[in-house]
Amino acid sequence: MAHGKETPRQKMIGMMYLVLMAMLALNVSKEVLDTFDVLDDGLKKTIETLDQTNAKVLSDFAAQYELNKSKVGPWQEKALKVKEDADKIVEFIQDKKIEILKFSKDLEAFDEQSKNVNARDIKSKDNTEAPANIMVGDNNDRAGRDLRLMMEDYRNYLVTQVVASESAGPIRKSIESALNTSSEPMREKHGGDKVDTETHSWESEHFENLPLSGVLTIMTGLQINVRNAESEALKYLYAQISAGDVNFNKISATVIPNSNYIIKGNEYRAEVFLAASDTTADPKIFVTTDPNPYDSVKVGESYEYKRREGLNYQELDVPKGSGMGVFKMPGTALGMKNWGGIIELTGPSGTIIKPFKKKFLVAEGAVTVAPTKMNVFYLGVDNPVDVSVAGVQPDKIDISVTNARHEKRGGSYIIKPIRPGNAFVVVYATIDGERREMGRKEFRVKTVPNPVAMVNNQKGGAINQNILAAQLGVVAEMENFDFDLKFTITEFTVSAVVQGFVREFTSKSNRFTPEQQNLIKSLSRGNNVYIQDIKAVGPDGSTRPLSTINFKLN
Repeated sequence: MAHGKETPRQKMIGMMYLVLMAMLALNVSKEVLDTFDVLDDGLKKTIETLDQTNAKVLSDFAAQYELNKSKVGPWQEKALKVKEDADKIVEFIQDKKIEILKFSKDLEAFDEQSKNVNARDIKSKDNTEAPANIMVGDNNDRAGRDLRLMMEDYRNYLVTQVVASESAGPIRKSIESALNTSSEPMREKHGGDKVDTETHSWESEHFENLPLSGVLTIMTGLQINVRNAESEALKYLYAQISAGDVNFNKISATVIPNSNYIIKGNEYRAEVFLAASDTTADPKIFVTTDPNPYDSVKVGESYEYKRREGLNYQELDVPKGSGMGVFKMPGTALGMKNWGGIIELTGPSGTIIKPFKKKFLVAEGAVTVAPTKMNVFYLGVDNPVDVSVAGVQPDKIDISVTNARHEKRGGSYIIKPIRPGNAFVVVYATIDGERREMGRKEFRVKTVPNPVAMVNNQKGGAINQNILAAQLGVVAEMENFDFDLKFTITEFTVSAVVQGFVREFTSKSNRFTPEQQNLIKSLSRGNNVYIQDIKAVGPDGSTRPLSTINFKLN
Protein backbone atom coordinates (compact mmCIF):
# COMPACT_ATOMS: atom_id res chain seq x y z
CA MET A 1 0.00 0.00 0.00
CA ALA A 2 3.02 2.25 -0.20
CA HIS A 3 2.14 5.56 -1.80
CA GLY A 4 -1.50 4.44 -1.97
CA LYS A 5 -0.89 1.39 -4.24
CA GLU A 6 -1.60 -2.18 -3.05
CA THR A 7 0.81 -5.04 -3.64
CA PRO A 8 -0.57 -8.33 -5.06
CA ARG A 9 -0.39 -9.84 -1.55
CA GLN A 10 -2.40 -6.96 -0.09
CA LYS A 11 -5.01 -7.23 -2.86
CA MET A 12 -5.35 -10.93 -2.15
CA ILE A 13 -5.83 -10.28 1.58
CA GLY A 14 -8.47 -7.68 0.80
CA MET A 15 -10.39 -10.12 -1.39
CA MET A 16 -10.19 -12.83 1.30
CA TYR A 17 -11.47 -10.33 3.86
CA LEU A 18 -14.49 -9.49 1.66
CA VAL A 19 -15.23 -13.17 1.12
CA LEU A 20 -15.03 -13.73 4.86
CA MET A 21 -17.54 -10.97 5.62
CA ALA A 22 -19.89 -12.29 2.93
CA MET A 23 -19.72 -15.83 4.31
CA LEU A 24 -20.34 -14.67 7.84
CA ALA A 25 -23.51 -12.94 6.71
CA LEU A 26 -24.87 -16.41 5.85
CA ASN A 27 -25.70 -19.39 8.02
CA VAL A 28 -22.76 -21.69 7.23
CA SER A 29 -21.92 -25.19 8.38
CA LYS A 30 -19.17 -26.06 10.85
CA GLU A 31 -17.15 -27.62 8.01
CA VAL A 32 -17.18 -24.30 6.17
CA LEU A 33 -16.15 -22.47 9.33
CA ASP A 34 -13.11 -24.77 9.52
CA THR A 35 -11.83 -23.14 6.36
CA PHE A 36 -11.33 -19.92 8.29
CA ASP A 37 -8.47 -21.67 10.10
CA VAL A 38 -6.53 -21.69 6.84
CA LEU A 39 -7.40 -18.08 6.17
CA ASP A 40 -6.34 -17.03 9.69
CA ASP A 41 -3.01 -18.85 9.30
CA GLY A 42 -2.36 -16.96 6.07
CA LEU A 43 -3.19 -13.64 7.69
CA LYS A 44 -0.83 -14.36 10.58
CA LYS A 45 2.01 -14.95 8.12
CA THR A 46 1.22 -11.57 6.56
CA ILE A 47 1.53 -9.96 10.00
CA GLU A 48 4.92 -11.63 10.46
CA THR A 49 6.07 -10.26 7.10
CA LEU A 50 4.88 -6.75 8.00
CA ASP A 51 6.58 -6.95 11.39
CA GLN A 52 9.86 -7.86 9.70
CA THR A 53 9.49 -5.05 7.17
CA ASN A 54 8.73 -2.48 9.86
CA ALA A 55 11.60 -3.72 12.02
CA LYS A 56 13.97 -3.27 9.05
CA VAL A 57 12.87 0.36 8.59
CA LEU A 58 13.43 1.07 12.29
CA SER A 59 16.84 -0.58 12.07
CA ASP A 60 17.71 1.70 9.15
CA PHE A 61 16.54 4.65 11.23
CA ALA A 62 18.92 3.67 14.01
CA ALA A 63 21.85 3.40 11.57
CA GLN A 64 21.11 6.81 10.05
CA TYR A 65 20.74 8.35 13.52
CA GLU A 66 24.29 7.32 14.40
CA LEU A 67 25.53 9.13 11.28
CA ASN A 68 23.59 12.36 11.78
CA LYS A 69 21.72 12.70 15.07
CA SER A 70 20.45 16.26 14.55
CA LYS A 71 19.04 15.52 11.09
CA VAL A 72 17.55 12.08 11.78
CA GLY A 73 16.53 12.58 15.42
CA PRO A 74 13.14 14.31 14.89
CA TRP A 75 12.04 11.77 12.26
CA GLN A 76 13.19 8.79 14.32
CA GLU A 77 11.30 10.11 17.35
CA LYS A 78 8.07 10.16 15.36
CA ALA A 79 8.79 6.71 13.91
CA LEU A 80 9.19 5.22 17.38
CA LYS A 81 5.86 6.70 18.48
CA VAL A 82 4.18 5.30 15.34
CA LYS A 83 5.44 1.82 16.26
CA GLU A 84 4.58 2.20 19.96
CA ASP A 85 0.97 3.18 19.23
CA ALA A 86 0.59 0.38 16.67
CA ASP A 87 1.96 -2.20 19.16
CA LYS A 88 -0.61 -1.12 21.76
CA ILE A 89 -3.51 -1.68 19.35
CA VAL A 90 -2.22 -5.02 18.05
CA GLU A 91 -1.60 -6.28 21.60
CA PHE A 92 -5.04 -5.08 22.69
CA ILE A 93 -6.68 -7.05 19.87
CA GLN A 94 -4.65 -10.14 20.78
CA ASP A 95 -5.70 -9.86 24.43
CA LYS A 96 -9.36 -9.66 23.39
CA LYS A 97 -8.97 -12.78 21.24
CA ILE A 98 -7.86 -14.68 24.34
CA GLU A 99 -10.71 -13.24 26.42
CA ILE A 100 -13.20 -14.44 23.80
CA LEU A 101 -11.67 -17.94 23.88
CA LYS A 102 -11.75 -17.97 27.70
CA PHE A 103 -15.42 -16.98 27.68
CA SER A 104 -16.18 -19.84 25.25
CA LYS A 105 -14.05 -22.19 27.41
CA ASP A 106 -11.71 -22.98 24.51
CA LEU A 107 -8.71 -23.00 26.86
CA GLU A 108 -6.66 -25.34 24.66
CA ALA A 109 -6.76 -22.94 21.72
CA PHE A 110 -4.32 -20.41 23.16
CA ASP A 111 -1.07 -20.08 25.10
CA GLU A 112 -1.49 -17.71 28.05
CA GLN A 113 2.21 -16.83 28.19
CA SER A 114 2.96 -16.29 24.49
CA LYS A 115 -0.59 -15.09 23.70
CA ASN A 116 -0.55 -17.21 20.55
CA VAL A 117 -3.93 -18.48 19.31
CA ASN A 118 -4.33 -21.73 17.34
CA ALA A 119 -7.60 -21.50 15.45
CA ARG A 120 -7.51 -25.22 14.62
CA ASP A 121 -7.95 -26.14 18.32
CA ILE A 122 -11.14 -24.10 18.75
CA LYS A 123 -14.12 -26.32 19.48
CA SER A 124 -16.92 -23.75 19.61
CA LYS A 125 -16.25 -22.13 16.25
CA ASP A 126 -19.91 -21.33 15.73
CA ASN A 127 -20.27 -19.61 19.12
CA THR A 128 -21.76 -16.14 18.58
CA GLU A 129 -22.27 -15.28 22.26
CA ALA A 130 -18.60 -15.01 23.28
CA PRO A 131 -17.53 -12.38 20.67
CA ALA A 132 -20.65 -10.29 21.29
CA ASN A 133 -20.24 -10.43 25.07
CA ILE A 134 -16.56 -9.41 25.08
CA MET A 135 -16.61 -6.93 22.20
CA VAL A 136 -20.14 -5.43 22.15
CA GLY A 137 -22.21 -6.08 25.29
CA ASP A 138 -25.80 -5.01 25.86
CA ASN A 139 -25.06 -1.27 25.48
CA ASN A 140 -22.19 -1.34 23.04
CA ASP A 141 -19.85 -0.41 25.90
CA ARG A 142 -17.36 -3.27 25.78
CA ALA A 143 -13.93 -3.79 24.21
CA GLY A 144 -15.16 -3.20 20.64
CA ARG A 145 -15.85 0.45 21.43
CA ASP A 146 -12.40 0.84 23.03
CA LEU A 147 -10.79 -0.75 19.99
CA ARG A 148 -12.66 1.58 17.62
CA LEU A 149 -11.55 4.65 19.62
CA MET A 150 -7.94 3.44 19.66
CA MET A 151 -7.95 2.97 15.89
CA GLU A 152 -9.57 6.37 15.34
CA ASP A 153 -7.00 8.11 17.56
CA TYR A 154 -4.18 6.32 15.75
CA ARG A 155 -5.62 7.24 12.35
CA ASN A 156 -6.06 10.90 13.34
CA TYR A 157 -2.51 11.06 14.68
CA LEU A 158 -1.03 9.60 11.50
CA VAL A 159 -2.97 11.78 9.04
CA THR A 160 -2.57 15.06 11.00
CA GLN A 161 0.88 14.70 12.56
CA VAL A 162 2.83 12.26 10.39
CA VAL A 163 1.59 12.32 6.78
CA ALA A 164 -0.09 15.74 6.80
CA SER A 165 1.92 17.26 3.92
CA GLU A 166 0.28 17.88 0.55
CA SER A 167 2.68 15.48 -1.19
CA ALA A 168 1.62 12.64 1.13
CA GLY A 169 -1.98 12.66 -0.14
CA PRO A 170 -1.98 9.08 -1.56
CA ILE A 171 -0.37 7.70 1.61
CA ARG A 172 -2.88 9.57 3.75
CA LYS A 173 -5.80 8.09 1.79
CA SER A 174 -4.33 4.60 2.14
CA ILE A 175 -4.02 4.99 5.94
CA GLU A 176 -7.55 6.40 6.21
CA SER A 177 -8.86 3.40 4.28
CA ALA A 178 -6.92 0.86 6.35
CA LEU A 179 -8.09 2.35 9.66
CA ASN A 180 -11.63 3.13 8.57
CA THR A 181 -14.08 2.65 11.46
CA SER A 182 -17.27 3.99 9.87
CA SER A 183 -20.41 1.88 9.82
CA GLU A 184 -22.65 1.23 6.82
CA PRO A 185 -26.45 1.79 6.60
CA MET A 186 -28.18 -1.59 6.43
CA ARG A 187 -31.79 -2.58 5.79
CA GLU A 188 -31.46 -6.04 7.26
CA LYS A 189 -29.79 -7.32 10.39
CA HIS A 190 -28.07 -10.69 10.63
CA GLY A 191 -30.83 -13.22 11.10
CA GLY A 192 -33.19 -11.66 8.58
CA ASP A 193 -35.05 -9.14 10.77
CA LYS A 194 -36.09 -6.11 8.73
CA VAL A 195 -35.29 -2.57 9.95
CA ASP A 196 -35.75 0.89 8.42
CA THR A 197 -32.33 2.00 7.11
CA GLU A 198 -30.85 1.44 10.55
CA THR A 199 -27.15 2.27 10.86
CA HIS A 200 -25.25 -0.44 12.67
CA SER A 201 -22.30 0.47 14.81
CA TRP A 202 -18.83 -0.54 13.64
CA GLU A 203 -18.61 -2.82 16.68
CA SER A 204 -21.90 -4.56 15.82
CA GLU A 205 -20.91 -5.13 12.20
CA HIS A 206 -17.61 -6.75 13.18
CA PHE A 207 -18.39 -8.70 16.36
CA GLU A 208 -22.14 -9.20 16.89
CA ASN A 209 -24.12 -12.25 15.69
CA LEU A 210 -21.00 -13.63 14.02
CA PRO A 211 -19.40 -17.04 14.68
CA LEU A 212 -16.30 -17.09 16.88
CA SER A 213 -13.92 -18.44 14.23
CA GLY A 214 -14.93 -15.73 11.81
CA VAL A 215 -14.57 -12.97 14.43
CA LEU A 216 -11.05 -14.10 15.29
CA THR A 217 -10.14 -13.96 11.61
CA ILE A 218 -11.66 -10.47 11.37
CA MET A 219 -9.58 -9.39 14.36
CA THR A 220 -6.44 -10.75 12.69
CA GLY A 221 -7.38 -8.70 9.63
CA LEU A 222 -7.67 -5.60 11.83
CA GLN A 223 -4.18 -6.28 13.17
CA ILE A 224 -2.94 -6.41 9.57
CA ASN A 225 -4.61 -3.07 8.85
CA VAL A 226 -2.85 -1.48 11.82
CA ARG A 227 0.52 -2.91 10.76
CA ASN A 228 -0.07 -1.76 7.18
CA ALA A 229 -0.79 1.80 8.40
CA GLU A 230 2.30 1.62 10.57
CA SER A 231 4.35 0.46 7.58
CA GLU A 232 3.08 3.31 5.37
CA ALA A 233 3.93 5.89 8.06
CA LEU A 234 7.40 4.46 8.79
CA LYS A 235 8.39 4.39 5.12
CA TYR A 236 7.17 7.97 4.68
CA LEU A 237 9.10 9.20 7.74
CA TYR A 238 12.27 7.45 6.61
CA ALA A 239 12.00 9.11 3.19
CA GLN A 240 11.84 12.52 4.88
CA ILE A 241 15.42 12.16 6.13
CA SER A 242 16.73 12.87 2.65
CA ALA A 243 13.70 14.71 1.27
CA GLY A 244 15.47 18.06 1.48
CA ASP A 245 18.76 16.84 -0.03
CA VAL A 246 19.81 18.31 -3.36
CA ASN A 247 20.72 15.92 -6.15
CA PHE A 248 23.79 16.81 -8.11
CA ASN A 249 21.81 16.65 -11.33
CA LYS A 250 19.96 19.74 -10.11
CA ILE A 251 22.87 21.86 -8.93
CA SER A 252 23.24 25.44 -10.14
CA ALA A 253 25.84 28.17 -9.95
CA THR A 254 25.17 30.62 -7.13
CA VAL A 255 26.48 34.17 -6.77
CA ILE A 256 25.82 36.24 -3.65
CA PRO A 257 27.04 39.85 -3.96
CA ASN A 258 27.39 42.25 -1.06
CA SER A 259 25.28 44.62 -3.20
CA ASN A 260 24.32 45.19 -6.82
CA TYR A 261 24.61 48.93 -6.22
CA ILE A 262 27.88 50.35 -4.92
CA ILE A 263 29.17 53.86 -4.42
CA LYS A 264 32.19 55.11 -6.28
CA GLY A 265 35.34 54.38 -4.35
CA ASN A 266 33.87 51.31 -2.66
CA GLU A 267 34.48 47.67 -3.58
CA TYR A 268 32.07 45.20 -5.15
CA ARG A 269 32.28 41.78 -3.46
CA ALA A 270 30.46 38.54 -4.31
CA GLU A 271 30.56 34.92 -3.16
CA VAL A 272 30.43 32.35 -5.97
CA PHE A 273 29.62 28.70 -5.27
CA LEU A 274 27.52 25.68 -6.24
CA ALA A 275 24.19 25.41 -4.49
CA ALA A 276 25.01 21.73 -3.81
CA SER A 277 28.71 21.08 -3.40
CA ASP A 278 30.93 18.15 -2.46
CA THR A 279 33.52 18.93 0.21
CA THR A 280 35.77 16.17 -1.15
CA ALA A 281 35.95 17.73 -4.63
CA ASP A 282 36.23 21.54 -4.74
CA PRO A 283 35.06 23.24 -7.94
CA LYS A 284 37.11 25.40 -10.27
CA ILE A 285 35.63 28.86 -10.78
CA PHE A 286 36.60 30.99 -13.79
CA VAL A 287 35.36 34.59 -14.08
CA THR A 288 35.69 37.39 -16.63
CA THR A 289 34.30 40.91 -17.02
CA ASP A 290 33.19 40.32 -20.60
CA PRO A 291 29.41 40.72 -21.13
CA ASN A 292 29.37 37.25 -22.79
CA PRO A 293 31.42 35.21 -20.34
CA TYR A 294 30.92 31.73 -21.87
CA ASP A 295 29.95 29.79 -25.00
CA SER A 296 26.92 27.50 -25.19
CA VAL A 297 26.04 24.70 -27.61
CA LYS A 298 22.62 23.04 -27.74
CA VAL A 299 22.83 19.27 -27.46
CA GLY A 300 19.43 17.60 -27.75
CA GLU A 301 17.06 19.34 -25.31
CA SER A 302 19.84 20.85 -23.18
CA TYR A 303 22.93 23.05 -23.52
CA GLU A 304 26.61 22.44 -22.94
CA TYR A 305 28.81 25.30 -21.72
CA LYS A 306 32.52 26.08 -21.94
CA ARG A 307 34.98 28.96 -21.63
CA ARG A 308 35.16 31.23 -24.65
CA GLU A 309 38.37 31.26 -26.61
CA GLY A 310 40.24 34.56 -26.56
CA LEU A 311 38.91 35.72 -23.18
CA ASN A 312 41.10 36.24 -20.15
CA TYR A 313 39.66 34.39 -17.18
CA GLN A 314 40.53 34.78 -13.52
CA GLU A 315 40.45 31.52 -11.55
CA LEU A 316 39.13 32.21 -8.08
CA ASP A 317 40.84 30.78 -5.05
CA VAL A 318 38.68 28.06 -3.47
CA PRO A 319 39.81 27.10 0.07
CA LYS A 320 39.96 23.34 0.60
CA GLY A 321 36.60 21.91 1.60
CA SER A 322 34.71 25.21 1.27
CA GLY A 323 33.37 24.80 -2.26
CA MET A 324 33.28 28.61 -2.52
CA GLY A 325 35.31 31.35 -4.16
CA VAL A 326 35.14 35.13 -3.67
CA PHE A 327 35.18 37.57 -6.61
CA LYS A 328 36.32 41.17 -6.02
CA MET A 329 36.25 44.10 -8.39
CA PRO A 330 37.04 47.75 -7.49
CA GLY A 331 34.35 50.31 -8.33
CA THR A 332 36.67 52.88 -9.92
CA ALA A 333 34.45 53.93 -12.82
CA LEU A 334 30.78 54.85 -12.92
CA GLY A 335 28.16 52.79 -14.76
CA MET A 336 26.79 49.24 -15.09
CA LYS A 337 29.45 46.51 -14.79
CA ASN A 338 29.08 42.99 -16.23
CA TRP A 339 30.87 39.88 -15.10
CA GLY A 340 30.34 36.12 -15.13
CA GLY A 341 31.92 32.82 -15.98
CA ILE A 342 31.59 29.09 -15.40
CA ILE A 343 32.02 26.63 -12.53
CA GLU A 344 33.57 23.24 -13.20
CA LEU A 345 33.23 20.28 -10.82
CA THR A 346 34.79 16.92 -11.65
CA GLY A 347 33.25 13.81 -10.09
CA PRO A 348 33.03 10.05 -10.68
CA SER A 349 30.47 10.53 -13.45
CA GLY A 350 32.42 13.24 -15.26
CA THR A 351 32.70 17.03 -15.17
CA ILE A 352 29.70 19.23 -14.37
CA ILE A 353 29.85 22.73 -15.88
CA LYS A 354 27.45 25.48 -14.76
CA PRO A 355 27.41 29.03 -16.19
CA PHE A 356 26.48 32.32 -14.52
CA LYS A 357 26.11 36.00 -15.41
CA LYS A 358 25.90 38.98 -13.05
CA LYS A 359 25.94 42.78 -13.19
CA PHE A 360 26.18 45.63 -10.71
CA LEU A 361 25.96 49.43 -10.82
CA VAL A 362 28.72 51.82 -9.75
CA ALA A 363 27.22 55.21 -8.83
CA GLU A 364 28.24 58.42 -7.17
CA GLY A 365 27.68 58.60 -3.43
CA ALA A 366 24.24 60.20 -3.29
CA VAL A 367 23.93 61.91 0.09
CA THR A 368 20.63 63.51 1.10
CA VAL A 369 20.45 65.87 4.07
CA ALA A 370 16.90 67.19 4.14
CA PRO A 371 15.56 69.47 6.85
CA THR A 372 11.98 68.33 7.34
CA LYS A 373 10.69 71.83 8.14
CA MET A 374 12.53 74.35 5.90
CA ASN A 375 15.90 75.14 4.29
CA VAL A 376 17.54 76.89 7.25
CA PHE A 377 18.26 76.11 10.88
CA TYR A 378 16.65 78.35 13.51
CA LEU A 379 18.11 79.25 16.87
CA GLY A 380 16.32 78.16 20.01
CA VAL A 381 14.19 75.42 18.41
CA ASP A 382 14.54 71.72 17.48
CA ASN A 383 15.32 71.49 13.75
CA PRO A 384 14.44 67.95 12.48
CA VAL A 385 16.66 66.63 9.66
CA ASP A 386 16.44 63.40 7.64
CA VAL A 387 19.76 61.96 6.43
CA SER A 388 20.19 59.12 3.91
CA VAL A 389 22.92 57.65 1.71
CA ALA A 390 21.95 55.66 -1.39
CA GLY A 391 22.76 51.99 -1.00
CA VAL A 392 23.58 52.23 2.73
CA GLN A 393 21.38 51.02 5.58
CA PRO A 394 20.22 53.75 8.02
CA ASP A 395 21.92 52.10 10.99
CA LYS A 396 25.27 52.44 9.18
CA ILE A 397 24.94 56.27 8.86
CA ASP A 398 25.87 59.01 11.34
CA ILE A 399 26.63 62.75 11.19
CA SER A 400 28.62 65.59 12.73
CA VAL A 401 27.46 69.25 12.72
CA THR A 402 29.44 72.49 13.10
CA ASN A 403 27.96 75.41 15.11
CA ALA A 404 25.26 73.14 16.53
CA ARG A 405 24.48 70.27 18.80
CA HIS A 406 22.63 67.23 17.47
CA GLU A 407 20.89 64.08 18.68
CA LYS A 408 19.19 61.15 16.98
CA ARG A 409 15.47 60.62 17.54
CA GLY A 410 13.91 57.67 15.77
CA GLY A 411 14.92 57.82 12.12
CA SER A 412 15.77 61.56 12.13
CA TYR A 413 18.27 63.96 13.69
CA ILE A 414 17.47 67.03 15.80
CA ILE A 415 19.78 69.98 15.12
CA LYS A 416 20.12 72.74 17.74
CA PRO A 417 22.20 75.68 16.39
CA ILE A 418 24.41 77.69 18.74
CA ARG A 419 24.70 81.12 17.06
CA PRO A 420 23.61 82.91 13.85
CA GLY A 421 25.74 82.27 10.79
CA ASN A 422 26.36 78.96 9.01
CA ALA A 423 26.40 75.28 9.98
CA PHE A 424 27.84 72.30 8.11
CA VAL A 425 26.29 68.81 8.31
CA VAL A 426 28.89 66.13 7.52
CA VAL A 427 27.56 62.64 6.71
CA TYR A 428 29.49 59.42 7.40
CA ALA A 429 28.72 55.81 6.47
CA THR A 430 30.24 52.58 7.76
CA ILE A 431 30.96 50.33 4.76
CA ASP A 432 32.73 46.99 5.10
CA GLY A 433 33.63 47.95 8.66
CA GLU A 434 35.25 51.29 7.66
CA ARG A 435 33.80 54.74 8.53
CA ARG A 436 33.88 57.01 5.47
CA GLU A 437 32.79 60.58 4.79
CA MET A 438 30.04 60.52 2.18
CA GLY A 439 29.33 64.24 1.78
CA ARG A 440 28.49 67.52 3.52
CA LYS A 441 25.92 70.30 3.23
CA GLU A 442 25.89 73.94 4.38
CA PHE A 443 22.91 75.54 6.16
CA ARG A 444 22.18 79.12 7.23
CA VAL A 445 21.48 79.68 10.92
CA LYS A 446 18.87 82.39 11.62
CA THR A 447 16.87 83.65 14.54
CA VAL A 448 13.18 82.83 14.72
CA PRO A 449 11.10 85.67 13.17
CA ASN A 450 8.87 87.79 15.38
CA PRO A 451 5.26 86.73 15.86
CA VAL A 452 2.30 88.99 15.13
CA ALA A 453 0.23 90.44 17.98
CA MET A 454 -3.52 89.88 17.60
CA VAL A 455 -6.80 90.45 19.41
CA ASN A 456 -9.86 88.52 18.25
CA ASN A 457 -7.66 87.15 15.42
CA GLN A 458 -7.27 90.73 14.10
CA LYS A 459 -4.11 92.76 13.63
CA GLY A 460 -6.10 96.04 13.59
CA GLY A 461 -8.87 97.77 11.65
CA ALA A 462 -12.54 98.19 12.43
CA ILE A 463 -14.00 96.26 15.37
CA ASN A 464 -17.26 96.34 17.31
CA GLN A 465 -16.84 97.98 20.71
CA ASN A 466 -18.70 95.21 22.57
CA ILE A 467 -16.58 92.50 20.88
CA LEU A 468 -13.35 94.26 21.82
CA ALA A 469 -14.50 94.79 25.39
CA ALA A 470 -15.31 91.05 25.67
CA GLN A 471 -11.78 89.89 24.72
CA LEU A 472 -9.56 88.44 27.44
CA GLY A 473 -6.22 89.68 26.15
CA VAL A 474 -3.55 89.78 23.46
CA VAL A 475 -2.00 86.73 21.78
CA ALA A 476 1.14 86.26 19.64
CA GLU A 477 0.76 84.19 16.47
CA MET A 478 3.47 82.84 14.11
CA GLU A 479 2.32 83.52 10.56
CA ASN A 480 3.55 81.34 7.66
CA PHE A 481 6.04 79.49 9.86
CA ASP A 482 6.35 75.67 9.76
CA PHE A 483 7.54 75.23 13.34
CA ASP A 484 4.99 74.89 16.09
CA LEU A 485 6.37 77.65 18.32
CA LYS A 486 4.67 79.41 21.23
CA PHE A 487 5.34 83.08 22.10
CA THR A 488 3.82 84.53 25.27
CA ILE A 489 2.78 88.18 25.60
CA THR A 490 4.38 89.60 28.76
CA GLU A 491 3.36 93.29 28.57
CA PHE A 492 1.20 95.73 26.57
CA THR A 493 -0.44 99.18 26.91
CA VAL A 494 -3.97 100.25 25.87
CA SER A 495 -4.38 103.99 25.07
CA ALA A 496 -7.15 106.24 23.69
CA VAL A 497 -8.04 109.98 23.50
CA VAL A 498 -10.86 110.90 25.91
CA GLN A 499 -12.17 114.49 25.87
CA GLY A 500 -8.94 115.71 24.34
CA PHE A 501 -6.67 113.91 26.78
CA VAL A 502 -4.68 110.72 26.20
CA ARG A 503 -5.50 108.02 28.70
CA GLU A 504 -3.46 104.79 28.89
CA PHE A 505 -3.20 101.72 31.11
CA THR A 506 -0.51 99.00 31.09
CA SER A 507 -0.87 95.23 31.66
CA LYS A 508 2.10 93.15 32.85
CA SER A 509 0.66 89.97 31.37
CA ASN A 510 -1.16 88.86 28.26
CA ARG A 511 -4.62 89.69 29.71
CA PHE A 512 -6.60 92.94 29.74
CA THR A 513 -6.72 94.66 33.14
CA PRO A 514 -10.04 95.99 34.53
CA GLU A 515 -8.82 99.56 33.88
CA GLN A 516 -8.10 98.70 30.23
CA GLN A 517 -11.54 97.09 29.81
CA ASN A 518 -13.31 100.11 31.43
CA LEU A 519 -11.41 102.46 29.14
CA ILE A 520 -12.62 100.55 26.06
CA LYS A 521 -16.21 100.55 27.33
CA SER A 522 -16.15 104.33 27.95
CA LEU A 523 -15.30 105.16 24.36
CA SER A 524 -17.74 106.12 21.64
CA ARG A 525 -18.26 104.85 18.11
CA GLY A 526 -15.52 106.19 15.80
CA ASN A 527 -12.87 106.43 18.55
CA ASN A 528 -9.46 104.81 18.00
CA VAL A 529 -7.94 102.33 20.46
CA TYR A 530 -4.21 101.68 20.42
CA ILE A 531 -2.59 98.52 21.83
CA GLN A 532 1.12 99.33 21.86
CA ASP A 533 4.45 98.65 23.57
CA ILE A 534 3.67 94.95 23.15
CA LYS A 535 6.39 92.56 24.31
CA ALA A 536 6.59 88.78 23.91
CA VAL A 537 8.97 86.04 25.04
CA GLY A 538 9.77 83.06 22.73
CA PRO A 539 11.21 79.57 23.31
CA ASP A 540 14.76 80.94 23.17
CA GLY A 541 14.04 83.20 26.17
CA SER A 542 14.56 86.49 24.35
CA THR A 543 12.05 89.36 24.62
CA ARG A 544 10.66 90.59 21.30
CA PRO A 545 8.90 93.99 20.75
CA LEU A 546 5.84 93.58 18.54
CA SER A 547 4.00 95.98 16.25
CA THR A 548 1.15 98.24 17.53
CA ILE A 549 -2.46 97.20 17.00
CA ASN A 550 -4.76 100.09 15.91
CA PHE A 551 -8.52 99.49 16.23
CA LYS A 552 -11.38 101.84 15.19
CA LEU A 553 -14.61 101.24 17.10
CA ASN A 554 -17.89 100.83 15.20
